[in-house]
Amino acid sequence: MKYVIGIDIGTSAVKTILVNEQGEVCGEVSKSYPLIQEKAGYNEQNPEDWVRQTIQALAELVSICQVQVNNIEGISYSGQMHGLVLLDQNQCVLRNAILWNDTRTTSQCRNIEEVFGEQLLEITKNRVLEGFTLPKILWVKEHEPEIFEKAALFLLPKDYVRFRMTGTINSEFSDAAGTLLLHVTRKKWDYDICKRFDIPTEICPPLVESHDCVGTLLPNIAEETGLSKKTKVFAGGADNACGAIGAGILSSGKTLCSIGTSGVILSYEEDKERDFKGKVHFFNHGKKDAFYTMGVTLAAGYSLNWFKETFSQNETFEQLLHGVESVPIGSNGLLYTPYLVGERTPHADSLIRGSFIGMDGSHKKENFVRAVMEGITFSLHESIKLFRKEGKTVDTIISIGGGAKNEIWLQMQADIFKAKVIKLESEQGPAMGAAMLATFGSGWFDSLEQCAEEFIRETSTFYPKESNVERYEALFNIYEEVYFKTKDLNAALAAFRDR
Repeated sequence: MKYVIGIDIGTSAVKTILVNEQGEVCGEVSKSYPLIQEKAGYNEQNPEDWVRQTIQALAELVSICQVQVNNIEGISYSGQMHGLVLLDQNQCVLRNAILWNDTRTTSQCRNIEEVFGEQLLEITKNRVLEGFTLPKILWVKEHEPEIFEKAALFLLPKDYVRFRMTGTINSEFSDAAGTLLLHVTRKKWDYDICKRFDIPTEICPPLVESHDCVGTLLPNIAEETGLSKKTKVFAGGADNACGAIGAGILSSGKTLCSIGTSGVILSYEEDKERDFKGKVHFFNHGKKDAFYTMGVTLAAGYSLNWFKETFSQNETFEQLLHGVESVPIGSNGLLYTPYLVGERTPHADSLIRGSFIGMDGSHKKENFVRAVMEGITFSLHESIKLFRKEGKTVDTIISIGGGAKNEIWLQMQADIFKAKVIKLESEQGPAMGAAMLATFGSGWFDSLEQCAEEFIRETSTFYPKESNVERYEALFNIYEEVYFKTKDLNAALAAFRDR
């Protein structure tokens, strides 16, 4: 039996899975690492934590699965997007990585807009947002000039981990698309962007396809993990691109709902000339010469995790969600907006913050929990609404992540999205997508579509209930007003946040 390993470098943990030729997950190991938050809006991690925990996870995976390591033919990666890792000329890390959910770069974003105007949107297909990589580079250039002077290369999180495991330096198109430095349709770095901001063009790593083999494991990594040093390593893709592959979003008409730390609504695109005018993201897919459109809720699963850690720390998520099925739609007049760290789609606003609207003394914990679940789903629905407004058909949605682990939440998605929602038999998200890239790169299949036919199986379907749809439509109308009615209040409150 042959095997591959998928590695997902997430925001809170690394996840590793061992997958056989039938697409069965034969083992899974996750290892967490801390988030560094020195100030409001600052989110960083130590890249060495990713490397150390990945090596430990792989060693444990190999140990518990007890397969012949020579039968593990390939490894590939998925990773959190946009994060900035700066290396010096000796390929040593210069500072902590600045993550996708870091919002310190508002002034740099405005500067980019002033310099480029609408031209940047034509090149990168995306609006300038605080989470992207270019504003982070400019922030370091402005606030840490001594570090910027030493910077010889930037890498994205998964690319850094892969470099440490192989010794080879690459990026690939699906992750590079989230930097604001890639010409998305021409699939090459746009060096004019670098030159306009006095960024050395040499800072950009070489680009490869997601399924390309970029090397084998270094001898010391092979020894530490128990893997063979002959194991092939493939480039991999951005977490959302890999999540799409792992859910079979490989042809037109398919849409993905992924609820992790952030939340994503993602739809496959083949037409590179399609223009959403920056209303949603437009990125390169992990499938060659394909693209996807995407709307993002910054604090989706993070909202539920925040509530649990703040108010129910000693409970499991199953205990936390117990009783929500008995709470009526609308949580007895309680509404939540999930803007804990700002928002991205449809409101690119780093200052907006979350709200509970309508609290009264009769509300219990389960009312708040359901309100959080409904608020997250409403935010994701705003992306679906944008897709439909631009003429895309969204009637079937594959749901993965935390939102697919609870049947109440799956029915809620079907009712709010007004679409058929499908749960997969074995949902491994981006890690499975990474594993599938390794199978394709290893020659097991002629295409990713062929791999998906073998690996991906549907297990249950949830249909919208008309009576629920009507109530949620009325509640969603109220939800949409909250942003505009609290925007100025939150901007004023920003002066009182810790800096």
